[in-house]
Amino acid sequence: MKANPDDLLVLLAVSRSAKFTTAAQALGLNHTTVSRRIAALEKSLGGRVLARASGGWELTELGAKAVRAAEQVEAVLGTLGADGAAPDPVAGVVRMTATDGFSAYIAAPAVAGLRRDHPGLSVEVVTMTRRALQQRSGLDIEVVVGEPQVHRAEAIRLGDYMLGMYASRTYLAEHGTPDSMAGLSGHPLVYFVDSMLQVDSLDAPRRLVPDMRDGLTSTNVFVHVEATRAGAGIGFLPCFMGDLHNDLVRLLPDEIGELLPYWMVLRPDSMRRPAVTAVVQALRGRMAEHREKLLGR
Repeated sequence: MKANPDDLLVLLAVSRSAKFTTAAQALGLNHTTVSRRIAALEKSLGGRVLARASGGWELTELGAKAVRAAEQVEAVLGTLGADGAAPDPVAGVVRMTATDGFSAYIAAPAVAGLRRDHPGLSVEVVTMTRRALQQRSGLDIEVVVGEPQVHRAEAIRLGDYMLGMYASRTYLAEHGTPDSMAGLSGHPLVYFVDSMLQVDSLDAPRRLVPDMRDGLTSTNVFVHVEATRAGAGIGFLPCFMGDLHNDLVRLLPDEIGELLPYWMVLRPDSMRRPAVTAVVQALRGRMAEHREKLLGR
């Protein structure tokens, strides 16, 4: 029995969201219809196309082959635009995760610029600071700090950024300006919650200045910036964020600095989508354009 092209397109939608409910909304169907279409496809192909995973549904090997066929169907249908004009291939939803700072200062402006030329594009950005996932159901792009160890995925180094010690002018006026590494001892540190830090390469301040005591800690880097500006302590901040504020002073720049890389992880099938490729190129372009600011220069 041959596969129904409509069933293939349903599988394609599920593969991009990892959830039946999200695929149903995108297709204008209900959850039951999506489930029935997937069952019909599996019957026609003689095997499972989806398997349960922690984040939703993962493609099986047979499912991955079916999705490649579905992409060809989608591409052919995409040539049938109104008035004979080919529709913009950079369209649809691209889903990504990235750190807070990267999402705000790299991803958001890059996507905004891209959407001016491709209004049919929609990008969902979920902010988190973690290691790259081994299973990335429904995710097209992950941006992580440090080189990822992943399987069945493509990892691309985006570039580096610098972190440094910052304090507000009011804090320094009240507590004095440290003039050496030893002078930082005893000052409260504004940084990530140590017990919740999932990225080993972000442990620099506690490694470099172990005698600093935790002051205000948070899982969100924007809290670090605002807490440092408010005088909660000395913050270890990305320079491209700290340098934006005239009320912050970078301390001991020749002695304290941590250079870390941003890496991008992509599913192999994601790169076959023009929308994902366009977002990747926009992110790389934004990183290159702001290289000096990212390096704290």
